[in-house]
Amino acid sequence: MEFALEALGVSKHFGDCGALRRVDLVVRPGHLHGLVGPNGAGKTTLLRILLGLVRRDGGTVRLLGHDLDLTTGPAPRGVAGLVDTPAFYPYLSARQNLALLARLDEDDRSRVRPDAIDRVLERVGLGARADDKAGSYSAGMRQRLGLAAVLLRSPQLLLLDEPTSSLDPAGARDVRALARALVDTGAAVVLSSHDLAEVEDLCTTLTILDRGRVVFSGTMDALRKLAPGMGGLLRTSDDRSALALAAKWPDMTVAPAADGSGLEVSAVMATLDAYVIALGRAGVAIRTLEPRGRTLEWLFLQLTGQGGDSAALDAVDDPKSPAVAS
Repeated sequence: MEFALEALGVSKHFGDCGALRRVDLVVRPGHLHGLVGPNGAGKTTLLRILLGLVRRDGGTVRLLGHDLDLTTGPAPRGVAGLVDTPAFYPYLSARQNLALLARLDEDDRSRVRPDAIDRVLERVGLGARADDKAGSYSAGMRQRLGLAAVLLRSPQLLLLDEPTSSLDPAGARDVRALARALVDTGAAVVLSSHDLAEVEDLCTTLTILDRGRVVFSGTMDALRKLAPGMGGLLRTSDDRSALALAAKWPDMTVAPAADGSGLEVSAVMATLDAYVIALGRAGVAIRTLEPRGRTLEWLFLQLTGQGGDSAALDAVDDPKSPAVAS
């Protein structure tokens, strides 16, 4: 099986709103693939379609070698996912909730053994609270219980939507370790996350959505190569004047850093030298100029049109470019 997930030309409209516009998402077994984009980009809608929870308007979807019908229906065995906040019967214990889910999911070919429920609860750190009612759980514990539920399916393709959003640092670390462990066994994992540092740390391939379209799909290394010239963090005595002066060099990008720590600068060395000299002549003191590689956050903001001048990255927003992560 070449691809664990092959979704091509997936489209979805809600009235006049085009939530997804011919989106491609292809993931191979043994890969951890990131799915990122601004709020409203279509990430959750795409994951719901892949899990058979929402009917797509067009395109084809193939999961673990099985075609997913255009109409909604259950995902093939071996496919599992966690979308939005998981919900459980509050008056049942964690163990009882999982036992009920297992009964609903089982067929003649696959029956969940009771000890499997205990194993997945231990694996997500809920072994000691297995008999507590789900209604007494915190948001983070419910998230862990949701992960236990998807593990019951022994997934070969796992789709996760913001799995660490409600977790404390220890819980988020455990989820990341779980995702890596599944990939090490040959499973494919798709991770939708707003934590770009998490995506950069975990994923080797990723897809970036913006307003329902794919603006990038490929390897992390390929994304980093899109950053033009030399990157650096510039701190001055007068950032407003420094920004205005930068307009004299159209081949240079200067924009406020996302964290407010200074100015993000991108330029070839000769242009950067000329700019630094001009700042001094204009009476703008340079307090620090810290060379550094472009972060995923900076690239994300450029690709989604939120980071100022993105002309250097226009080539990737090309409908003819391949959207297959290799």
